[in-house]
Formats: sequence, C-alpha cells, structure tokens
Amino acid sequence: MDQLIQSLSYPIGFAVVLGIVVFVHEFGHYWVARRCGVTVETFSIGFGPEIFGWTARSGTRWKVSLLPLGGYVKMYGDANASSAGGSAADDLENGKVSFQGRPLKARAAIVAAGPVFNFIYAIVALAALYMIWGQQTTPAVIGTVVENSPAAAAGLEPGDRVIGIDGQPVTRFEELQTAVMAGNGAPVTLAVDRDGRMLAIGLTPEMVSVDDRFGNTHQMPRIGIAASGTEWVRQGPVEAIGGAARETISIVVLTFTSVGEMIAGDRGTEELAGVIGIAQMSGEVVRMSVATVIWFTAMLSINLGLINLLPVPLLDGGHLAFYAAEAVRGRPLSQRSQEYGFRLGLVLVLTLMVVATWNDLVRLRVVDYLSGLFS
Repeated sequence: MDQLIQSLSYPIGFAVVLGIVVFVHEFGHYWVARRCGVTVETFSIGFGPEIFGWTARSGTRWKVSLLPLGGYVKMYGDANASSAGGSAADDLENGKVSFQGRPLKARAAIVAAGPVFNFIYAIVALAALYMIWGQQTTPAVIGTVVENSPAAAAGLEPGDRVIGIDGQPVTRFEELQTAVMAGNGAPVTLAVDRDGRMLAIGLTPEMVSVDDRFGNTHQMPRIGIAASGTEWVRQGPVEAIGGAARETISIVVLTFTSVGEMIAGDRGTEELAGVIGIAQMSGEVVRMSVATVIWFTAMLSINLGLINLLPVPLLDGGHLAFYAAEAVRGRPLSQRSQEYGFRLGLVLVLTLMVVATWNDLVRLRVVDYLSGLFS
C-alpha cells in the first residue's frame, strides 16, 4: 500500500502543482483580456481531449483536458490557442470582440499579464508562508569553517560576522549563499566584522558536486563555512510582503544570471529540469508538508513567468517582441515574418525540451541503463 501511495504521488503531485501554476498564468491572460473587452471562448488547463468542463454565462468554456502539460486561453478571432494568425475584425452584431482587434497597448497588457500573475502569486504565496509558518532567518555569522576549504585558506574564523560581499550589504546567511551561487565560482571579497574590527577578505569558491533532496547532482560553488544557527520568525503582513517581494526579485536575478552564463558557455545546462524532473520533484514535495508544496509552487511559478518572458516566438516574450517591433514601425510585422518567427520559436522550444528531458533521464540513470542494454 505504501508503495502504491508513493507511486501515485508523482502523477497526482505533478497534476496538482503544475495545475496551480498554469491556472495562475492563464488566469492572468483571461482576467486582463476580459477587462479589455475581449471575448474569451476557452480557458483550458491541459491540452487535448476535454475530461470535464462547464460553460460560464460569459460564454467561456472552462475545462480540464487530458494532457497536464500546460494550458491556454483561446480568444475570439484566434486561429489557434496561442492567439496567432487571428482575425482583427470584431463581430459587433453578436457583441464579440477579438484579441487581434484590440489596440497595441491592450494586446501587450493581455500577453504580459500571464507572467506578471505568476510573479504576483509567488509573492502572495511566500508572504503567506512567512506570516503563517514564518521565514527561516539565519544571521550571517560563521559557526564552522571547513578544513582545507577556501574559507580556511583565507583566514575566516568561527564567530566572524559577514556584513557584505563585493560591496553589497549582507544581513542573512542566505544572502551570502545566493551571492556566492550567482558568482558561479568567481572570486569574491567579504567584508567581515571580527570583534569590532572590519576586515576585507578575498577568496575564490571551489566547485563541488552536491546532491539535492530530490537525488539530483549539481555543480555548486562553495567557500567552506556553515552558519551559527537558524530560527523561524513569523512576520506581519507588510514585512512578509516586502520579504516575499525581495526573495522573488533575488530568484529572478539569480535565474537570469544563470541563463546568461549558460548562453555564454560559463555554466553547464545539466541543471535544467524537464517534465520528468518536475514530476519527480512534485511527487516528493506533496509527501512533505503543505508549506513545502506552497513554497515549491511559488518557485515553479517564478520560473514559469521567467521562461514565458524569454523573447522567443511561441512564448509570451516572443509576442511582446513582435509588439515592440510594431510600436517602432507603426505597423505589425508581415504575416510571413511572424510565421518564420513562430517556426524558429518552435525549434528553440523543442530543443530546450529535449535538453531538459535528457537531463531528467540522466538523473534517473535511464541513459546508463539503456547504454548497458545496447552495449
């Protein structure tokens, strides 16, 4: 029975976690579209055949579909679910208004609303965690220095308080960790308070293999120190929202930095996770606690918002890039140019999916297993 429950936790956890994040994203598109007067024909969680659904008074068909790999909002006049190639005409006789018939600013707002709602959800979810369960805070005080580590070689000592890194102030140990990770092994300079004496200590982190709680291995920079202790502190609404906003911004900056390093070739792509990896992580978190599920959906929501903002046709960022070009030129790009753009976007998205799925299979050791079968 325990094994059956564990096996079911993966598909159920994946459907629930991804369903929440996708609903938030698509509801952003839907809510702003309705505020702009656009007629929404379909709101779907998942793709493919409909499992169940209902039609609202507004005429929108709300449904859950078979393949839980995303979702879409189809608006009146769209040729497809991605709002591409639709008609700009409004059906005034039936009181319907198309997405393509709206002004440029309205279309841009509708497209941008999906990622924006993802970020808003993350802030609200994290703020709720900080108010109900509390935020784990760790003073930036060194409790342990690992022998033969960069920290030991640089002369750091237990009891040292790190107050800054590369000119940026530090109050929590997590902020120090985030800054070191963002550097991806680059040399750093720590501002240290040692019994009232201010010291500037330079060191270069070492790259080590680290296994996360989901069994995945990552190359991470490490300086070789541990915190003196942690505590959970409940926060008031204002403090919690501010902390959640700062945490979201920090994750956005770190993610963009990591993606830039991958593009530049300074960081490997083995950290990317695909559908299989997300399903595995979802199955693990649903067996932990409600707080862990909320935290994971917040992290996934931030990443979904960021991915959709990439200037790649087929994604929201690609649409926004087309609209930026339209604003500069004073007229939309030609249908042929947009079609080529969507084809390029499809290739890029499929390539990303292949790389991420390959990483998932490597982590699950499926590649090693298949190599053994055919060697």
